[in-house]
Amino acid sequence: MKASKHYRWFVVAVFFAFMLLHQSDKLLIGPLTTRIMEDFNINSAQMGAVSSGALIVGAILYPIWGYLYDRYVRSKLLALASFIWGATTWLNALAPNYGSFLVTRASTGIDDSSYPGLYSLISDYFEPNMRGKVYGILQLTAPLGYMAGLVLATLFVDQLGWRRIFFITGTLGLILSVIIFFGVKEAPRGKSEPEMENLEEITTYKFDRQVALDLFKKRSLLVLFVQGFVGVFPWNVITYWFFAYLEKERFYSEEQILATMAPAILVLASGYFVGGWLGDMLFKRTNRGRVYVAMIGVITGAVLLYFTVMVPLESQGLFTVMLMATCLFIPLASPNVISTVYDITVPEVRSTALSIQYFIENAGAALAPWLAGLIILRSGYATAILSICIITWVLGAIFLAVTAWLIPHDIETLRNEMRLRAEKDRKLQAEV
Repeated sequence: MKASKHYRWFVVAVFFAFMLLHQSDKLLIGPLTTRIMEDFNINSAQMGAVSSGALIVGAILYPIWGYLYDRYVRSKLLALASFIWGATTWLNALAPNYGSFLVTRASTGIDDSSYPGLYSLISDYFEPNMRGKVYGILQLTAPLGYMAGLVLATLFVDQLGWRRIFFITGTLGLILSVIIFFGVKEAPRGKSEPEMENLEEITTYKFDRQVALDLFKKRSLLVLFVQGFVGVFPWNVITYWFFAYLEKERFYSEEQILATMAPAILVLASGYFVGGWLGDMLFKRTNRGRVYVAMIGVITGAVLLYFTVMVPLESQGLFTVMLMATCLFIPLASPNVISTVYDITVPEVRSTALSIQYFIENAGAALAPWLAGLIILRSGYATAILSICIITWVLGAIFLAVTAWLIPHDIETLRNEMRLRAEKDRKLQAEV
């Protein structure tokens, strides 16, 4: 058992490296936006379409990845996803014109929908009361990858150009595909559930179409799906347009952008772990605990973002402090949403369940960069960022409140199912 506990942290370390470098590659498009627009001579709406294209491809493929993960070996599929990341990034760097850049950038969305299998595999290494913290650790990779991309773009774009930077990140994806293929082992589905704790062997349940369809009978999950539709709008607007907002409307230089965003992103990273830790802590007290933490995050984040953008242009220090405060709260929901999905679904359809969640999130958010681009043309960056973020966060908080009301029943349903499965396995082992 000790070796198993050590090995599961090795798996977390490999997946942390995968997600960190993948997020860096994916989010590089933000700090490189103005350079790419100048290179291809395109406007904000056309650049928004580039970002939306990858999101649309990723959204479409989420259900397919989810099914494959629940049906086949997750670790090998994750190695394939890493290989696709590297290959498509290389193709994107080679694009000679806007049309080919638009198509190849869209192809990078293929591997963007691969995370549900990763989270599902991790759920079979860690018990429910630890998952929020582990997911929070893994989700540190989004802001840290963002910062890595920011530093890479800011410091080296003049010397290397944006194409060579993409070549570097694509190559790292190819290397990681080999590490995952040979280094990460598959875990038995459901092994970490508390009901299975004292069982030497458990029955492995595979993807079942009817069980997957029954996901749509869980009321709390359905509301969480609806929340997901609006919940990711702000992330995509901020990711793709906040750098341009600082440059064009707050008149920051590249050095000022780096000095402002670096501490904010570090605080953002801590927010993921804090959110997962708080969610686990409150979940031990009440099965609504994770959803409560998510609600606090989106409500507080909306309020703080408004006051941050309202800070006068000359008050750069105050703006940085307010931005850091905002960044602490807005990631609180993310690890708790993932953990909540797994708190109410059986192990053999968890990749499918989270894939549906992400499909709905990206279906709604795929249009966010393009929609923001249109608003920018008419009303400016600040109006686009505030209008989209605040409206969708308020709606998300309402849906999370409904989820909190419904979720105890669905959690108890899952625990009853796992107790029945454990009892069957004990009887089989007693007979042997």
